[in-house]
Amino acid sequence: MRHASLRSHTRQQSLPRRLIQYPPPPSKGGITVTTEDLECLRDGEFLNDVIIDFYLKYLHLERADRGVADRVHIFSSFFYKQLTRKSNSSEEEAAQYRRHRRVKNWTRHVDIFSKDYLFIPVNQEAHWYLVVICFPGLQKPESVPYRCSTSMDGSGAEDKLQAQTPSRPGGPSSRFTAGKRQIGAACVFHLPVSHTRVVCTPCGTHLTLSLAFSFLLSRPCILTMDSLKLFYHYGIYPLLREYLQVEWEVRRKTPRAFNDEVIKGCHCKVPLQDNSSDCGLYLLQYVESFLQNPVVHFELPLRLERWFPRQQIRRKRGEIRELVLQLYRQQGGGAELSSS
Repeated sequence: MRHASLRSHTRQQSLPRRLIQYPPPPSKGGITVTTEDLECLRDGEFLNDVIIDFYLKYLHLERADRGVADRVHIFSSFFYKQLTRKSNSSEEEAAQYRRHRRVKNWTRHVDIFSKDYLFIPVNQEAHWYLVVICFPGLQKPESVPYRCSTSMDGSGAEDKLQAQTPSRPGGPSSRFTAGKRQIGAACVFHLPVSHTRVVCTPCGTHLTLSLAFSFLLSRPCILTMDSLKLFYHYGIYPLLREYLQVEWEVRRKTPRAFNDEVIKGCHCKVPLQDNSSDCGLYLLQYVESFLQNPVVHFELPLRLERWFPRQQIRRKRGEIRELVLQLYRQQGGGAELSSS
């Protein structure tokens, strides 16, 4: 009996223990994080769905500027899994309607077509990557005129690039507002030649180069961000286009095409992992970087290789673990848990 009691006690000690619920009551939709979830933040471990969903919700509620957060919807890590779940149904209903029916209630309280960005964390074959659907409510790209100039002296030395938009009544000329976003002049662009017009003006010993082009401010597109270079997800684009088409029909009660001409798919150039276990951390950092500094031009493919330094990823496990423990203490937990 004594040995049986000891085994029972050991088993109870090893059971996952609830640490936090985030956001805490009375907020709805709280995510419960346990001691078992905390273990996956150790070096070399794969992040699980709980940590992914918890940190994405934390970023959305507390780290993103409210003006950005209101334009964003973040799906649960289970959304894509449920959307693509295998079905043995013999119904004659078309596959896209059958798939949509599985996740129809997930958006009953949100109009995704009023959002600028939809974030979808995806796990396939034990690998995390991110999908961002941009401007699903737009039917065509939107652009604004943009102008910048630089000068070069006789020695070939180049002055600092200055960019400026045309002046508008009641507002400064160095910034422009379009929709809900404001873009500053200190931006770096990779521009196709077809969008530019170059004018060279000699002035004494200086040569002034003026460029005028259309700045592609927003376009409907589906972006994949994957920290493994060899992973390409061409099949995900038509599947999500079909989801958007049925969602539009159900919510807006009108037909609309979501083909590859209307909403393009693109594999982004992003920072890559250098091991086999950090894909979840990269997914989280992609979202965090996007929320803190949203993409301001949509010439595809997006080149974001220098979006953040690798050291930022190496600190991420410890930062998330410390965040969980901080919330644990705030929610009345004891001090016996260590941050190490």
